[in-house]
Amino acid sequence: MQWAFGVIGAPCRARSIGSVAEAAFAPGTLDVLEPGGVQLDRLQIGKVQALAGQAAYEFIVTAIDLAQAGDVAAVITSAINKEALHLAGHKFDGHTELFAWRTGTRKVTMMLASGHFRVTHVSTHCALRQAVERCKTERILDVIRLTDEGIRRMGIATPHLAVAGLNPHAGEGGIFGVEEIEQIQPAIELARREGLNVYPSPVPGDTVFVRMREGREFDGVVAQYHDQGHVAAKLLDFWGGVNITLGLPIIRTSVDHGTAFDIAGTGKARPDSLINAIAYARQMALIPAHMALPGGEE
Repeated sequence: MQWAFGVIGAPCRARSIGSVAEAAFAPGTLDVLEPGGVQLDRLQIGKVQALAGQAAYEFIVTAIDLAQAGDVAAVITSAINKEALHLAGHKFDGHTELFAWRTGTRKVTMMLASGHFRVTHVSTHCALRQAVERCKTERILDVIRLTDEGIRRMGIATPHLAVAGLNPHAGEGGIFGVEEIEQIQPAIELARREGLNVYPSPVPGDTVFVRMREGREFDGVVAQYHDQGHVAAKLLDFWGGVNITLGLPIIRTSVDHGTAFDIAGTGKARPDSLINAIAYARQMALIPAHMALPGGEE
């Protein structure tokens, strides 16, 4: 860590601690709690390697356990190299799946956020063919609920949500696909019966994000698959967007970018997304979890 400060020319120092209770939180000092058994001095900067994957795994699970124990209010993660994680024997698709496994959580979703723009996903890291197969009423309803709860945790008492269609023009009445009729519309109707403020029909994917951004018509949009939500989010704010995992018993935010091994050790990486991830985590930590449920406003 001290090496990293030297790379960016920061007049700071790293301070090794054995527990959260030892942290001083002093300006200019970064308290670092390192899991045992990780040989960081053997790491090769900017290289995919099993050692790095194991180190990342150890740091992540330690942070999760601290949050579950109540020792920290939230977990903020940076990027992780999935190939390195797999080389170390941890076959997770990414942070989200690892967090869900470690916390014993079945229903989670990824939210990308930047200011008023918020998008969650019915499916993420899977083939497009599988994404179509995962467009099911039960899963869509789960994501609508998680989105509503997550946005409440951000301070919006009654979020107005929209659900994107899967097919062009939201199926055009069944001409371009029937998923909107058979799967998405039923999920919307069930959510509305529960009292959630959801637009009454699927909104075409090529207009729903404009309506959220330009007209502020929606506080959040449920996208049907990875690129539908990610392309919109990254066009809006490639450098400052934040990834938030909803549905966990703990708060987890993250950067919305990869490891950028091509510039590792050069000091060229931009901190915008990490700074924003810290801000989102702080905001969510200040709002009690019970207030994130419908009827939980005080």
